[in-house]
Amino acid sequence: MKEELDERERMGRLRRLSTAIWLENGWIERDGRRLLNLASNHYLGLAPWITEQGWEALRTETESMGEPGVRIGSGASRLIVGHDPHHATLEREMAEFKQREACLVFTSGYMANAGVISALVGRQDAVFSDRLNHASIVDGIVLSRAHHVRYPHRDLNRLEDQLKKWSVGVTSGAGRAPRKLIVTDSVFSMDGTEAPLTDLVTLKERYDAMLMVDEAHSGGVYGPEGRGMCHELGLHERVDVIMGTYGKAFGAVGAYIAADDIVIRYLVNRARTFIYNTGLPPLMAALIRARLSEVRAADEARSELMRKAALFRARLRAGGLDIGEGASHIVPIMLGTDELAVAMSAALAETGIAGVAIRPPTVPEGSARIRFAPTPMHRDEDLLWVADTVARLARNI
Repeated sequence: MKEELDERERMGRLRRLSTAIWLENGWIERDGRRLLNLASNHYLGLAPWITEQGWEALRTETESMGEPGVRIGSGASRLIVGHDPHHATLEREMAEFKQREACLVFTSGYMANAGVISALVGRQDAVFSDRLNHASIVDGIVLSRAHHVRYPHRDLNRLEDQLKKWSVGVTSGAGRAPRKLIVTDSVFSMDGTEAPLTDLVTLKERYDAMLMVDEAHSGGVYGPEGRGMCHELGLHERVDVIMGTYGKAFGAVGAYIAADDIVIRYLVNRARTFIYNTGLPPLMAALIRARLSEVRAADEARSELMRKAALFRARLRAGGLDIGEGASHIVPIMLGTDELAVAMSAALAETGIAGVAIRPPTVPEGSARIRFAPTPMHRDEDLLWVADTVARLARNI
């Protein structure tokens, strides 16, 4: 273990934990420094703390349910005695929000992806996955034991070639998959690029495949009332499985799956990360229900987020920086080597900016970067200062 850790340190890839205390207005305190926080996924900038008014509303609603209080833990798998009224109510409200027949809540996005993919497909099946999909998707495919067919990022021609090879009656190719599942992020977490969802729906219908879309980084940000990119494009009824999280724009923790009722009932019986996992704390389910109302009403925050991200991108590009091909609220600064990314992260911290180095295996070899995520809380002048600082540091590192 020591040899491996020493090698990681030599390569600039050793990870360490640093305690961060969140302050107001988009700042944090880390390692004794006050830093402008551009490193989180707290996209809408909603209050990360519970107010006294929020606690009182929670107590009132819990009493109306006939419970003496809201539990801080589920106490068991939800299939044993861990299914709380707050779970059931949240899932009904989320199904209405996502305009699908049913929803199922998981403890995290990682658990949702790992459990759902391994439930939907098995050894004889094939999963078609964008090369830049999140690690939880990759691990879900590994757990499923299905054939893992990776296609280059957003390369629809390569995807269609592979779908043909694995489709009965189309060509004689790699094999015959009883079930074919296409999985994609909607907004890719480290690049800020958007998936070609309209074309993916066309391909899944053409080749009789299922389509699962991970809305972790678009839920709360895109679409009417923050319903997500599938809704923004009018595709939510044609996507078989929509996954979303509460740990990003919602500012909480947990995840959900929105789909047809039969899919949700199937997952209750097949998804091991649901069946054998202690349920999401009822306290968190209740808080998420309150946060859902805030997310739906956050149109101004969504508009400000996109305006500020565009302002930030334009200033970085004017400074001669490589910010990739994305146009979303996630803004990477492409640096290439691990050493440059680590040096840039350290230099930014010295100037009062939290910008974390993202290195392989999180991103492909040779594409280390700093990943920024502005929020509506950040002032325009601060974002311009950060962009100018990054450009200056890039010339000197």
